[in-house]
Amino acid sequence: MAFIPLHYRDRLTIINPCGDVGIVTLWSPVRVVRDHLARLAVDLEGESARIAVMGTLYGEGLPELLRNLLHNPQIRFLAMLGVDLGGSRESLTGFFQRGLEETLLLGRVVHRIVGTNHKLDDGVTPEDFLGRLRLVDLGKPGEVGSDGAVRDFFASLPPVEPVSLPRREVAMPTFEVTRFPSDPRGHQILANTPLAAWKEVIHRLYRFGHRVTLPGKGDRLELQNFKVVIREPVFESDAVLREHGFDPEAFMRYRAAILDPRLPPDQHYGYGNRLRGYFGIEERDTLARVGEMLRRDPDTRHAFVALWDTGRDLMSEALGHPCLVSLFVRRFEGVLTLTAQFRTHNALQAWLMNVHGLMAIQEFLGVESGLQPGALTVISHSISIDPGGGGLERARAVHDFRNRERDEGDGFSQDPHGDFVISVDPERGEIVVEHRFEGQRLHRYTGTTAEVLERQLVRDCALSEIGHALYLGRELGRAEASLKKGRRANG
Repeated sequence: MAFIPLHYRDRLTIINPCGDVGIVTLWSPVRVVRDHLARLAVDLEGESARIAVMGTLYGEGLPELLRNLLHNPQIRFLAMLGVDLGGSRESLTGFFQRGLEETLLLGRVVHRIVGTNHKLDDGVTPEDFLGRLRLVDLGKPGEVGSDGAVRDFFASLPPVEPVSLPRREVAMPTFEVTRFPSDPRGHQILANTPLAAWKEVIHRLYRFGHRVTLPGKGDRLELQNFKVVIREPVFESDAVLREHGFDPEAFMRYRAAILDPRLPPDQHYGYGNRLRGYFGIEERDTLARVGEMLRRDPDTRHAFVALWDTGRDLMSEALGHPCLVSLFVRRFEGVLTLTAQFRTHNALQAWLMNVHGLMAIQEFLGVESGLQPGALTVISHSISIDPGGGGLERARAVHDFRNRERDEGDGFSQDPHGDFVISVDPERGEIVVEHRFEGQRLHRYTGTTAEVLERQLVRDCALSEIGHALYLGRELGRAEASLKKGRRANG
């Protein structure tokens, strides 16, 4: 039986198709390991060689390697010989020696190699190789003991046996994605307007939200510690709100209610009440107090208001608990900024309305303090979408609309970290990158390759926008090509 690979045919080096040994070089180049084997007088020629095939394994190729082995049952020995830079040796050893266990990946049940974080499908299992394949670790080329292990391994190989097992072909699975990978606690959005921010919030939850089940509430798509900075918080027009499925009159009522100190009828709490009536008297509520503090000391950092009453909301069995739990007001860069924290947040129905209420608070404090309102920051400790009742369909519609807007635009967002001017200095043989902000040169980077400059830019956190980074990478590639072309012309 001759070796016939199902996967990565172009990346494998076949020695003797009828051999019964496979060599996994891990992260070492095949040519390096092959030359090392030749120095040790291992047979690498023609039909006498025991090695059928050699190939690398960087980790993600393990499912394909296992399927190639199932399809070629004449391979009875699998030897690892190479440098491992990414856990490939441990994954391969763990698969054969410890097996698989169930775990979750992006909301789906998958299998993990025991003792590792390496995920696999269950199309191929260790049991498929019982009694037919032996895994051997020969170490790293040149390390103490490795040369002897290699010689002993080949010297002790039993005679080649006839192949009695049939070929097996197991298809590669298609992973059904319920969400895409991200750190669920690390999302941050910087947007110019509330509506633009809201569309990005829904996009992130639809694409990255973790499906959780909340007692008494059902399923949710959730992210944690979600931060949104709105640079230009202005009220959207009624027409724009209607276009996006919102009721402008409800928004108007909400903006009035969030400043009303009275407890709403038949309600356990109200934001206006917690801000202006719950912790004091109407003539001297917390918002009025903040206005006084800012007039007296515009740079105070004491303007912090908690809506959460720990004695009632945490320590007692009282019903009704506010989702908006705190406000922090600060003069920053000459304007009045507001940071609001929400314990929980309904992204589809409540988030944009909440933001309009926060802008009403900011507008009120601007009048009280004499400061011009500036950026608004909203931090949601738990923000979610209810997929039931058409929620998932509406989120998908917002997600698709947001993507169409991005596709139809220029695809480029202004990077708050600044701009870059790239040029080539042929006399010095360098690429020059100037970091500029509002017309001023901040720093000058130089290097002979795009890769060198990319490392410098990453080191300094010089960029913050993904689109900007991709664009700059293309431009650095062009600059490097231009530099090389000039060298060839001069040479």
